Formats: sequence, structure tokens, C-alpha cells
Amino acid sequence: MNLPKNAQTCAPSNTAMCTTDKPALAGITLLYQDASLLVLNKPAGLLSVPGRGADKQDCLSARVRAHFADALVVHRLDMATSGLLLMARGADAQRNINHAFANGMVGKRYVAQVAGLLEADGIWRTIDLPIAVDWPRRPLRVIQTDGKASQTRWRCVAQDAQNQSSRVELEPLTGRSHQLRLHLQALGHPILGDALYAPPEVQAMAPRLLLHACTLELVHPQAGTPMHWDCPADF
Repeated sequence: MNLPKNAQTCAPSNTAMCTTDKPALAGITLLYQDASLLVLNKPAGLLSVPGRGADKQDCLSARVRAHFADALVVHRLDMATSGLLLMARGADAQRNINHAFANGMVGKRYVAQVAGLLEADGIWRTIDLPIAVDWPRRPLRVIQTDGKASQTRWRCVAQDAQNQSSRVELEPLTGRSHQLRLHLQALGHPILGDALYAPPEVQAMAPRLLLHACTLELVHPQAGTPMHWDCPADF
């Protein structure tokens, strides 16, 4: 999704839409808030929503709702993935943002460090491989011909010859679980630190999954204004 160049971003001068009075959220950085939505930087290792079991109740949504009682979930990031995550404020905003996600009206971009050297030509390419639940090993997923259609745009932007790895930018065109991790594995370049899909030697190349949601853009559900946020990766 390409928004106009005059899309609003979160800045101190944009006082009508963005406030600098941001509460501490127990390790979560609040990047933007207004009456309709919150934009947060989720740390790696934190669930987006509660899981099954008493030991999986601590999560981003619970921490945020302790400060914003009207905050509602509209999408998720894997526990191991860091970066931009959006929450709606109130049922009307949630309904409008859910509609935007369902109709491909939300732009998302990720950055990842992957094993192996790819040509850093900056050319966008597409991975088009269907994904299905790997039932014997669920919640893992697998590339499978009768799976759900799944597409990811990607490009290589840099090489690290010393560590034999490459930096890639990713734009998921669909929203399947583990899509980016699976598609990069299928490409032959699994993400460093991926404990689910990378071989042991690639897992050992990083202390965490090196996948970060770095860009988010959408039309504001109330004001109708194009909005854009960037959050650089810390790797």
C-alpha cells in the first residue's frame, strides 16, 4: 500500500493527532496515540495476545489495556517478532481497522537478516507459495500445494559478507501465520535466530529471531487522513 507523500507521521508538532504524554507500558514503547488508535513497538519475546495456560497471560494487549481500557486487538505479531503493532480504541475503530486489514488497505513492511548472500540489487520479487497447518507438529506451518494462497514481496538491500548473511525487506500480501519465516526458508535463506524453521547452525547465528515490523501505514479510521509510522530495527 503506497500512501501519498504527505501522509501524516507521528511527530511532536502534530499535536492534534499525536501526544507526547505517553504512559510507560512495562517494556512496550507507545509511539502514537489518539482517540481511535494506538501504535506500539512490541519487543521480541512478548506475546501479542494471551495464550493457553496461566503462564501465557502476560502479553502486549493485557499490558496496554491496563492503561487504555478501550484498546482492542486488530492484528498480531508472532511472539518472537518485534516491531510495530496497532490497536484500535473502541468497537467502531476496531470494525473500521479490521475492514482495512481484510481488504488489503493496511501497508506493512518488515526487515529481516537471513542466512546466505543474496544479490543486493533492491529489486522487488514475489514468493507465491501456499501455506497449510502442519497438523502432526502444530502450531507449525508447512508449504503445501493444497494450502492457503500466500504471497510475499521481498528485496535484498544489503549483504554482510563477514557473517554470510543478507538484509531483506518484506511486504506480506497475505497474512498467514509464520508466512515470512516459511517463505524465506523455502527461498533457501531462513531468518537468523529462527527457532522454528531454521537449521541449528542458523538458529545459533542470533540470540533472537531477526525479524522486525518496521513500517505501518493506513488511512485514519476517523479523520480519513493517510498515516505512516516507521520504527527501525535494533539489529
